[in-house]
Amino acid sequence: MSLPKIFPSQQHRQLLTELFNCTHNKDILKGRTLHARILKNGSLSSIYIANTLFNFYAKSNHLSHALTLFNSIDDTHKDVVSWNSLINAFSQHHSPSSYSFAISLFRRMMRTNNNVVTPNAHTLAGVFSAASNLYDVTAGRQAHSVAVKTACLDDVYVGSSLLNMYCKTGFVFDARKLFDGMPERNTVSWATMISGYASVGLADKAIEVFELMRGEEEVENEFAVTSVLSALTSCEFVGTGRQVHSLAVKNGLICIVSVANALVTMYAKCDSLDDAVRTFEFSGDKNSITWSAMVTGYAQSGDSDKALMLFNRMHSSGMLPSEFTLVGVVNACSDLCAVVEGKQMHGFAFKLGFGLQLYVLSALVDMYAKCGNLADARKGFECIQQPDVVLWTSIITGYVQNGDYEGGLNLYGKMQMERVIPNELTMASVLRACSSLAALDQGKQMHARIIKYGFKLEVPVGSALSAMYAKCGSLDDGYLIFWRMPARDVISWNAMISGLSQNGHGNKALELFEKMLLEGIEPDPVTFVNLLSACSHMGLVDKGWDYFKMMFDEFNIAPTVEHYACMVDILSRAGKLNEAKEFIESAKVDHGLCLWRILLGACKNHRNYEIGIYAGEKLMELGSPESSAYVLLSSIYTALGEWEDVERVRRMMKARGVNKEPGCSWIELKSLVHVFVVGDNMHPQIDEIRSELRLLTKLMKDEGYEPLSDSLSETVLDNLTDQEGKQEIQLSVCGGL
Repeated sequence: MSLPKIFPSQQHRQLLTELFNCTHNKDILKGRTLHARILKNGSLSSIYIANTLFNFYAKSNHLSHALTLFNSIDDTHKDVVSWNSLINAFSQHHSPSSYSFAISLFRRMMRTNNNVVTPNAHTLAGVFSAASNLYDVTAGRQAHSVAVKTACLDDVYVGSSLLNMYCKTGFVFDARKLFDGMPERNTVSWATMISGYASVGLADKAIEVFELMRGEEEVENEFAVTSVLSALTSCEFVGTGRQVHSLAVKNGLICIVSVANALVTMYAKCDSLDDAVRTFEFSGDKNSITWSAMVTGYAQSGDSDKALMLFNRMHSSGMLPSEFTLVGVVNACSDLCAVVEGKQMHGFAFKLGFGLQLYVLSALVDMYAKCGNLADARKGFECIQQPDVVLWTSIITGYVQNGDYEGGLNLYGKMQMERVIPNELTMASVLRACSSLAALDQGKQMHARIIKYGFKLEVPVGSALSAMYAKCGSLDDGYLIFWRMPARDVISWNAMISGLSQNGHGNKALELFEKMLLEGIEPDPVTFVNLLSACSHMGLVDKGWDYFKMMFDEFNIAPTVEHYACMVDILSRAGKLNEAKEFIESAKVDHGLCLWRILLGACKNHRNYEIGIYAGEKLMELGSPESSAYVLLSSIYTALGEWEDVERVRRMMKARGVNKEPGCSWIELKSLVHVFVVGDNMHPQIDEIRSELRLLTKLMKDEGYEPLSDSLSETVLDNLTDQEGKQEIQLSVCGGL
């Protein structure tokens, strides 16, 4: 349809007025009635009427009707207002497809009109808005060229829109070049440039532009203040944040909710939680963002209990949370392993309509995984159609942390099939799974992938890789990775010390600790567990005492039950059973059952039945749920011929419902894992294995090994009628062979 540009008649002016009113009131029914009347009397021949109809449908959010009407008119007969109506409507429609269509309309306009219609400031502002929302810098640069050619760039509105496009797409240096050349800047321009630097972590540059603005503008505005505060995300900038806070108070901006929210967030991110709390409490007009900032601040600072209490206050006040508030609360539940509260938040999220929102669902998956509720974590994970690498890492890490190493590796395989590229944290979790399974071949494959993806040997990848090799017995490779790491934290040192200790290189483990101290690395409680374990394996009692005392005297580390257990093990292995008994009774920690359990096992090995009975009866008194304690105590009574006590221990075990878990071990040979379970005869080579075991037993006896007599074993078994009891005594007497 060809539309002549005729000045509107009186009749047309009346129609235009009615259409303007329909547009203002978004009265779609009356507008359609007017559209029908226009078609009937032929008024659509006026471009003014057509443009007003485009605008009416666009503003009423009926873009399909606007586009149908738009396409019914020949492109060569549309003016710039026609194109602007559609381009701006689609650029403001908040969907990627609409943004793309706005850009395609602009290209169609440039291609069709052959300079008959020249884009103006409104056209280009709409295109820049669509390009920034779509993160399409190519389209933005093309429109930039048109803006230069048409001299529209001098318009501050166009310049600010282009500036926003460069900042949102991450091209802040291009944005700064444009910013410096702008003949006129408004509050949006300043705030956009500051926010652009903040978004890429260039806090110094954001502060520089803010100071420049203060020199050129008379008064700071809330947009610039909130933008510069968003750049201050680490402790070193808390002083600058306080200065901006003072400016906000001086200029009366502190009463604006967005400024108060930005201040709370800034203080929380800068680890100045007391200032965040004061700002939060003095903020009179709190919205969901204010509460969310404080809840998230508590959660990120490790005060998860306070985060949950604050959320309870928020809920009691009647304030509805946003999805970001819920994410902060769910993260707090994750840190506390508060799965009950986490489930309540899950239900609340669905009640508010956020249950399937990506950020909330991702936080819920992470929470369930960290709390050990893998079934619910997996259900949530499978609800997400295209999980990103962060979500994959959360679920894999959850499986590994909860001991399901094979499940973690299987998930990693599925992640690879989905062609999702892992990150450093993913690889660290997968390597920990390989370490725990002693799966050296798979660990080497992960090493190859680390090289393929270009990950450097920094923490956590380097630490996990050296630990994997060390735990799998490949100490040379572990040592090589360890010393190639550009920087080593205490976790890296601990992993290597532990690997050396567990593989019989205790002296090297102690030497490595001395090197760690020389490099200025402060040891932590895990370091001393590894050192004491090495001393235990080598029988270094005096050295063990030295390390035990060093913990508190030199590093102010209070010994935990793990350190006490290592010391009991050191003394017990050395045969100092009386000293071990006295040490346990003088322990200043609540050790429960584990220390007596260690002593009981040592007493049986050293055949010190008196202390063994004392330790065993202590365990019975404390109600030990471990079957090994009952078996060991009954075997001591058996050795002494105290059959009544054997029967008493046996009855106690049955009454308490204690069952012995069958022993399990495995070995990987030629890429095949062989699993062995006590009492299981299903292995295809069981006859060959038994033959080899008999040969080994004979060689052990020839070397002087003295097992308990067969007659004693037979006597014990005759006193126990059920098969389960016989199996347990066989294990305790014959060492599981």
